[in-house]
Amino acid sequence: MDAWVKNDHLGFEILYIFNGVVRKYRPDFIVRLKNGNFLILETKGQPTRQDEAKWGFLDRWIKAVNQHGGFGYWQYDVSRNPADVRLILEKAALFS
Repeated sequence: MDAWVKNDHLGFEILYIFNGVVRKYRPDFIVRLKNGNFLILETKGQPTRQDEAKWGFLDRWIKAVNQHGGFGYWQYDVSRNPADVRLILEKAALFS
């Protein structure tokens, strides 16, 4: 990991639709890895249907950004336990 930021008042939002309503999803953390790639890290206990909807739109957003190619390589993961963050970061560093 090179740097990270809590996504609080940064304006980084992804629009998604849940139950027919357009909503804004603000992921928890944005991490810049040492290889220059980015990881969106969400922390969550038990996922809900709304979380699954958010992550579906996040997946589409990441595919679109990576397809464009002008904003670096992005990926995301969800931590359900603080102990798994290290493994998530190590796994993310392997992909480019």
